[in-house]
Amino acid sequence: MAGWLALMLIITIAGREAAREINVFQLMEMRSLIGFVFLYPLIRANGGFAVVKTTRLHLHVGRNVIHYGAQYGWFFALTLIPIGQLVAIEFTMPIWTAIVAAMFLGERMTVWKIAAIVLGVVGVAVIVRPAAGEINQGQLIALAAAVGFGVSIAMIKLLTRTEHAVAILFWMLVVQSALGLFPALYVWQWPAAHLWFWVVIVAFCGTFSHYCMARAMLHADATVVIPMDFLRVPLTAAAGWLLYSERLDLFTVLGAAMILTGNLLNLRSAGPAPAKPGTT
Repeated sequence: MAGWLALMLIITIAGREAAREINVFQLMEMRSLIGFVFLYPLIRANGGFAVVKTTRLHLHVGRNVIHYGAQYGWFFALTLIPIGQLVAIEFTMPIWTAIVAAMFLGERMTVWKIAAIVLGVVGVAVIVRPAAGEINQGQLIALAAAVGFGVSIAMIKLLTRTEHAVAILFWMLVVQSALGLFPALYVWQWPAAHLWFWVVIVAFCGTFSHYCMARAMLHADATVVIPMDFLRVPLTAAAGWLLYSERLDLFTVLGAAMILTGNLLNLRSAGPAPAKPGTT
């Protein structure tokens, strides 16, 4: 999850820089295609293409259709609202993940897990509060993306019961490359030289952040893993302040404190996950 947090912080900055001049459909297609280059060493390290064989192709397709729509909305909203606000709204996601995991994956919602989620969501609300009266298109798109991400994360947890993390990544790239091919070709414009740096960073972070998430899901319940992701809110708010002069005020500090408290309570109650056979 530490890897996920770091890579998602970087992709937020790289995505904003790239999306200023590249259509979102094109950016997402380039991200998926370049992602195959980064994924290949992981495939080789895990025994070759046999590791990506699956009997659950329908679940991979369904997850990635949902994730593709959410990812498009996230990148698009990134061009419309401050990055701290975008990530704060995104953190309604654990609500949907927890609900889906409890309903369909048989995960228990303990008092500690509920407290961590509640503290995190309240902390997010505190951070967003200065702009709460100015609901706009970007905020609504960000909220819709959060719902999609929540469902997608729960489906990753379901897939990790039988699928290797590399297989989950491979089918993500395959399905999303196919979904975005024609929209990307329709809007295609060859990127300027300086934009390739940001595109490659987006592809690298987009690929390996999901690998980190899939591995985290293998070792712990979704309702343990996801509240840790709340730390991305204060980290992104700080990056927005340092790089884009976006406001970092008392509300952000107070919200971050509540988020951190919820994470500490959750981790303290969860303890280390038991080792699983064949995992490293």
